[in-house]
Amino acid sequence: MLIQKRLHAGIRDGSITVLFRRWRRLQVTPGNVYRTPIGRVVVDAVERVAPSRIRRADALAAGYRTIGEAVADLRGEAGDPVYLLRLHHTDEPDPRSLLAADDALSQTDVAAISGRLARMDAASGIGPWTESTLDIIRRRPAVRAGDLAEELGREMLPFKVDVRKLKNLGLTLSLEVGYRLSPRGEAYLLLRG
Repeated sequence: MLIQKRLHAGIRDGSITVLFRRWRRLQVTPGNVYRTPIGRVVVDAVERVAPSRIRRADALAAGYRTIGEAVADLRGEAGDPVYLLRLHHTDEPDPRSLLAADDALSQTDVAAISGRLARMDAASGIGPWTESTLDIIRRRPAVRAGDLAEELGREMLPFKVDVRKLKNLGLTLSLEVGYRLSPRGEAYLLLRG
């Protein structure tokens, strides 16, 4: 979930508990946890609201001084629905981070990871990609995604989507620039032989 940088501190300290979004279709689900640049955010509730029906209390909870400021800051097409999201920051660790740190892999774990990677390769429209992607991240940590994708002869955005799949398995970590293998990813490559 994208959140404007000016709101980060307020969401983190709990002084901002509302966001307004203008979307063609709802893009969050109440009760779900979303990864953001400030960590994990829980969306507690979502309601559709007409801009003319935004309440002052909700505008204040979103970090605006007035309803007019909140309405003026809405992005997107004027005809698209506006959603009010009630949310809070959570300090609970990201399960992917816990998984990425777990490098105590059994042979069963290695086989399970290999099976998942083989299924990803088989389902891919470009053919096998997991091994080459893990290899380039191992060889070239902290290198821009665009440069890695170019070296592999791939488009950057699909490459980044695929790296996210590896991250969901706990095998890679995102850096300020580029990626690196996680402790789990390093252990997997060592143990798979």
